[in-house]
Amino acid sequence: MLKLDRDCFKAILAAALALVAVHALGRFAYTPLLPLLLDDGLFSLAQGAQLATWNYLGYLLGALLALPMASPRGLRLGLPVALLFNAGLTLAQVFTRDIDMLAVLRLSNGISNGVVFVLAPALVLEWLAVRQATALSGLVYLGLGGGMLLCGALVVLTPWQGPLRWLPIALVALPLALISAGMLRRLAQQLPASAQASTPGRLIDRRSLPLLLAYLGAGLGYILPLTFLPALAREQLPPGHPLLIGNWWWTALACLISATLWNRVGAWLGDRRALQVNYVLQLLGTALPVLLPGPVGVLGSAVLVGGTFLGTVLLTQRLARALKPSQGPRLAALLISLYGGSQLVGPWFVEHWTAAGHSLTSSFSIGALALLWSLFWTWRAPTPDSPTERKLAPCS
Repeated sequence: MLKLDRDCFKAILAAALALVAVHALGRFAYTPLLPLLLDDGLFSLAQGAQLATWNYLGYLLGALLALPMASPRGLRLGLPVALLFNAGLTLAQVFTRDIDMLAVLRLSNGISNGVVFVLAPALVLEWLAVRQATALSGLVYLGLGGGMLLCGALVVLTPWQGPLRWLPIALVALPLALISAGMLRRLAQQLPASAQASTPGRLIDRRSLPLLLAYLGAGLGYILPLTFLPALAREQLPPGHPLLIGNWWWTALACLISATLWNRVGAWLGDRRALQVNYVLQLLGTALPVLLPGPVGVLGSAVLVGGTFLGTVLLTQRLARALKPSQGPRLAALLISLYGGSQLVGPWFVEHWTAAGHSLTSSFSIGALALLWSLFWTWRAPTPDSPTERKLAPCS
């Protein structure tokens, strides 16, 4: 089994800190904040869903922008700039109550987040590949799990209301972004030129299409609980129930262990079979609030979805690279673009579904159907050949 040497640890830490700053604090902090901002009267549930939609649209645009940025110059300069810009946008939310300005900020946050979420893990994956250590790549997502716990603590402990609830989150995101930006820039400079360039060719063919279609469903499937589970808990649970706040803690705890868990399961079963198991569990977690409304459904959804969605990301990215080893960052950008595009449907659907008088709970059935679609296409994905990697000294 591969062990982390000092250089590999620093490479993984660089991307992990970036994911804490942009994805956990910049993006997912919105989930535990949402019911509190609703109570503060900052906006309505429909407006909150609109803000989520703008953020997910930005995420899609950022992932598409990452396609041309997956180059030596983009990794060396564009990635650190996007990371710092994202942290600045998180801080800017402290200073406005205007819903239109918040929409602009959430859109811009999503764009910069999409760039970083694609390029930072892709950079580390390529860096590890030349050291014959791609099996360690899933560890970068430990940053997201740890960051979700961190943002949960920051949300609960802040004494302020309204836009000021973003202040402690921003004050943590800014130094993390600064540290990570410098580390990622140095990492990009160390990457051999042969590993930075993708070989021209088709990204979409018979080998990659089933995996791409599966990932399309995964984006819609996970985004409903990851955005609306705390709000759904208010719909299903009585006032004062510990899961009204505690559901996010269970989600974050499950997420924290999931990167290591699915990294090991992928090594044990193979990434393709591990991904099939992942989708079964995630489907069950999304359906539980519909099948068992109340504490069991809320807790089960928090644990199962929190413990699987990161596994979906790392297993899919690794499986895709094994199917097309010469396409690296370009394929990662395409996958995240599909993931981001299908996420847009979630908050848009919730906005119109609840406006028509339906419950938030019933909307989760759409997420379960999307994950059933993902499971079907994953069964049709091919098993990759033995990967060929550019060789340098392996991580020991």
